[in-house]
Amino acid sequence: MLKRVLSIAGKPGLFELVSQGNNMLIVENLETQQRVPAYSNDKVISLADIAIFTEDEEVALSQVFENIKAKQGGKLVEIDMKSKKELRDFFGSVLSNFDQNRVYDNDIRKVIRWYNILTAAGKNNFVEDGAKSAAAPAAETPAEEAGLPKKKRTRKKASDNAEEA
Repeated sequence: MLKRVLSIAGKPGLFELVSQGNNMLIVENLETQQRVPAYSNDKVISLADIAIFTEDEEVALSQVFENIKAKQGGKLVEIDMKSKKELRDFFGSVLSNFDQNRVYDNDIRKVIRWYNILTAAGKNNFVEDGAKSAAAPAAETPAEEAGLPKKKRTRKKASDNAEEA
């Protein structure tokens, strides 16, 4: 589910991939449901590609969201975003071994804000079912993920190759 949810640098909020055009993606803001283009020069990252540093290894953002969901009972997180101690205490209760030196307060705020946006939009199935992902083959391109048909490749005929030589 998080593969289709995008963060775009310079634009507030989260976006869902709707379609793909020439040199751009069509995305929909999860808060306002407004569709906007994301051009090839925009820095776009899928939430599925983000991980949080811990003392041992990196933990996928989807797992962090699942931990927050379990702690909050599927409800929105309501804490004082200005209190550094409260932010770190909350995040420590969700992910006990997060790296205190490499995970900044702004990162924690962003994770909580993203969780609240996704929960408010009703997109709170953060971890894909193992049986579902094993049964379905992985999509090869963003166009396939968006449900767009594959482009057909055409081959030159042997007679065309002979004419070129």
